[in-house]
Amino acid sequence: MTDYHVPVMLAEVLEYLNPQSGQTIVDGTLGGGGHALEIVKRILPDGKLIGIDQDDEALAAAGDRLKDYSKNVILVKSNFAELEATAKELGITEVDGVLLDLGVSSRQLDSAARGFSFKYESALDMRMDTSQTVTAKDLVNSLPERQLADIIWKFGEERWAKRIAKFIVERRPIETTSDLVDAVTAAVPVGARAENIHPATRTFQSLRIAVNSELESLQTGLNAAIRLLAKGGRVCILSYHSLEDRIVKDTFAKFAGKCICPPAFPVCACGAEKQIKILTKKPLVASEKEIKENFRSRSAKLRAAVKI
Repeated sequence: MTDYHVPVMLAEVLEYLNPQSGQTIVDGTLGGGGHALEIVKRILPDGKLIGIDQDDEALAAAGDRLKDYSKNVILVKSNFAELEATAKELGITEVDGVLLDLGVSSRQLDSAARGFSFKYESALDMRMDTSQTVTAKDLVNSLPERQLADIIWKFGEERWAKRIAKFIVERRPIETTSDLVDAVTAAVPVGARAENIHPATRTFQSLRIAVNSELESLQTGLNAAIRLLAKGGRVCILSYHSLEDRIVKDTFAKFAGKCICPPAFPVCACGAEKQIKILTKKPLVASEKEIKENFRSRSAKLRAAVKI
């Protein structure tokens, strides 16, 4: 059950999160427990690792990987957007560190049955939490064309969003990953396709983000993480595309006291208040060596901050 991806930028995460003996650390996107395993080793003998994930398979895999440290680990099925409620249920009022490793895991992508990837023929699912009701299949078959185009543009930054949405609607019902791939491929002109990116990549990303409310969860969870940090506590975020990184960058700036309102605003309305110090002036990226050994790390960006 531990065949999850190798943890991305592990050395950098440990450096900036700086877990110490006796601390309480939250891994809000537990996955297979790769980062968590190394964190828990550093908070022994009486520290606590709170591992949160909404994927039952991930929790099972992480539980297996962390079984030797069970007295120091609490696993919770939840979305990290519910971080404050989770902490309250556990009687925790503050924590010393929070890690969020965003996006979809390699195991989820490589699971044909989950419908995350255009590489495998399967039903269009894309739910990280399989107990939720709405799937990608529901969205592509029920949304009006304009709303579908908006999702593909907003969450996929796909220049052909309107044309793709039109082709999807014309070909309904879209039942499987290959049905969706066929619609997108037909919509994107051959001459406009990037050499090293499959034409369906951005559409699949956009639907996955929409199904799982990923950007809303990130904003809510990141705000909660900063509020929950004790003085001197640290937050580390690994993001994998510009939409995620922009939210992290802007949220850090706001909590570092920098107004992020549009220039035209006569007074600050964003509520900027200096609560953190940003530790990474620019996001850290994986080394060439790591990218060669772990291809998933190629798009990773790490940002970190400390509560003041």
